[in-house]
Amino acid sequence: MSESILQMTNISKTFPGVKALDDVQLDIRKGEVHALIGENGAGKSTLIKILAGVYTPDPGAKFFFEGKEAEIKKPLDATMKGISIIYQDLSLFPNLTVAENIYIGRDSDKKAWTKVKWKEIKKIAVKALQDMEVDIDPNVPVEQLSIAQQQLVEIARAIAFDAKLIVMDEPTSSLSEGEVEKLYKIIEKLKSRGISVIFISHKLKELFKVSDRFTVLRDGKYIGTYEAADMDEPKLIQLMVGRNVTYEKNESTVQVGETIFKVDSLSKKGNFADISLEVKKGEVLGITGLVGSGRTELAQAIFGVNNPDEGSLELNGEKITVNSASDAVKKGIAYIPEARQTQGLVLEQSVINNMSLPVLKKLRNKLKLIDSKLEVSLAEQYVKSLDIRPALPKLPASNLSGGNQQKIVIGKWLATQPKVIIFDEPTNGIDIGAKTEIHKLIRRLANDGIGVIVISSELPEILAVSDRILVMRHGRISGELSVQEATQEKIMSFALQGQGSAKTPVVNTESGQVSQEV
Repeated sequence: MSESILQMTNISKTFPGVKALDDVQLDIRKGEVHALIGENGAGKSTLIKILAGVYTPDPGAKFFFEGKEAEIKKPLDATMKGISIIYQDLSLFPNLTVAENIYIGRDSDKKAWTKVKWKEIKKIAVKALQDMEVDIDPNVPVEQLSIAQQQLVEIARAIAFDAKLIVMDEPTSSLSEGEVEKLYKIIEKLKSRGISVIFISHKLKELFKVSDRFTVLRDGKYIGTYEAADMDEPKLIQLMVGRNVTYEKNESTVQVGETIFKVDSLSKKGNFADISLEVKKGEVLGITGLVGSGRTELAQAIFGVNNPDEGSLELNGEKITVNSASDAVKKGIAYIPEARQTQGLVLEQSVINNMSLPVLKKLRNKLKLIDSKLEVSLAEQYVKSLDIRPALPKLPASNLSGGNQQKIVIGKWLATQPKVIIFDEPTNGIDIGAKTEIHKLIRRLANDGIGVIVISSELPEILAVSDRILVMRHGRISGELSVQEATQEKIMSFALQGQGSAKTPVVNTESGQVSQEV
């Protein structure tokens, strides 16, 4: 058995009105991949921020690193000990080169006037990239790289700092299947060099693929640490959520009503072409397809942020014109974007302020000022109805878990009383317990008469929530299936080959995710 590189004991953290962590412990062995798991709000992010020196734990916490008691009071303390954190929202400087991003921070303990050694910067970057066997030009600005390449730059920076422990927070959330496989190989290489990895993900298949052990948190408490060999998915889910959770195909048959929303021959050069669809009362329309098939571009066109070249929209039997997002909101269309933290929320603002943003005009008093009582009442209404936790509307949105942040985004758009609501990857980066909650909410909205469109790359999700499924390929609709006849194989057949293909599709039945074309 390998010796421990990190031990954290008696870790508690109290925020105003909520105890995020309560006597948690964590033990990481040298050269292992250790999965840190739990539902959204379980305390994973808080624990990692304490390890990173971002948060100070409550009194009594103990840290041991490489067998010696240690203090981590600020991020530089963690860095100097060889602890590197790669957050889900990458912390790179887009205007700086790859080499500069890899090197930055190494001179943080030196005087401000220290001369920049450009040759040394490039040399260190090249070596880190070579160690990973990654072909990225160190002279290219980071903003020109793909998300996958940027993630590799983050890992290269950790290697350049001689990291002994690397934390990867949702590292595959924006990666294609091929890119995920490359990441697995890099993690194996890190292990072979004795570097430990804490791996945080809501994708259970990934966790079982890479992890040696699991530590489970629930509601801010330590549940236990388990060998991967002794664990399976049902047991892990039971430990995470304290109950059995099913994630099954929607077998219900709904009585659909009249058409609420209609898209006719919508086209946008370079994005999508000749898209026609209908959303009926009481049903959920699912849209899936390969990454790059034009799904998100279509949603943004409907919402007025990616104006189409031609085509028309019809709401409740009347043609409407949508030239901007504000037009869409006025007409009764809401859009829940995939990137909730950058496109859906103002993270530093409170839950109250985020909820009221789309409806500020409705909250004005006679003096045209915002009625704070109405604003608070609105937020409290949706905090309660959506079960947002902690139920503290004055908290900044950044203090909430991913699942609860998503509920804030949903709540703020429900406050506009939409007739049509579009969900784009509604459970991206969200644990399985929160996923089922959001799936139930989606079904409830459809039952309440709202026109619901769900866009997702996860085929199990599309099958779980949809009544009818459209498949997109190369910007066009390549197939339509009722949920009763739909299977992952049929959906992939349309996604890969289109209508009438005689070829057998290649299906990744393990992940169930539409990710890349073959």
